[in-house]
Amino acid sequence: MNEIAPSQARPACPRPGGRSARVQAAIHQAVHELQAEGSREALTVPAIAARAGVTPSTIYRRWGDLSQLLADVAVEQLRPEGLPADTGSYRGDLFTWLEQYRDEMSSDPGRTMLRDVLGVQGRENTGKCALYCTQQLDAISERAVARGERTLATQAILDGVIAPMMYRILFAASTPTSDDVGGWLDATLDARA
Repeated sequence: MNEIAPSQARPACPRPGGRSARVQAAIHQAVHELQAEGSREALTVPAIAARAGVTPSTIYRRWGDLSQLLADVAVEQLRPEGLPADTGSYRGDLFTWLEQYRDEMSSDPGRTMLRDVLGVQGRENTGKCALYCTQQLDAISERAVARGERTLATQAILDGVIAPMMYRILFAASTPTSDDVGGWLDATLDARA
């Protein structure tokens, strides 16, 4: 029996940026391309696998099923691309970011991503989305503190603005407006006194 010397042993987990990352990127790209080309019904594991140049078993092994893959792609799309805009004031930064967030989440693609994330079991994907949101709000707060402004706890913004906004986006007959966001924000800011 040949034994592998410790120096020749394979790593226990995939290398960051290695084959696993390339395969994931190809599969995500295939999903994006198929979404852009046609209807939701065209998104099948075999179609995605063929476009990505992998076997369907690769997708099933990594994600389990189509809904898990679509949730993973949605979470990646929801990841912020940079820091929130700096308007020069805490309220201005919050309102600008919240407006952009409202606009993105209430769009048809945004609602589809939310459904994909919420449509799978477990909290891993929803936890990532919550983390992204919290990181953006924390960055706004840190910048305001550096300017000498008084801020709120991030949880207060989540409870006072994000929660009613998301409720309206997901369940109400009408989409929240810019005035709604401004009203929720002002009420939340006024409550800190």
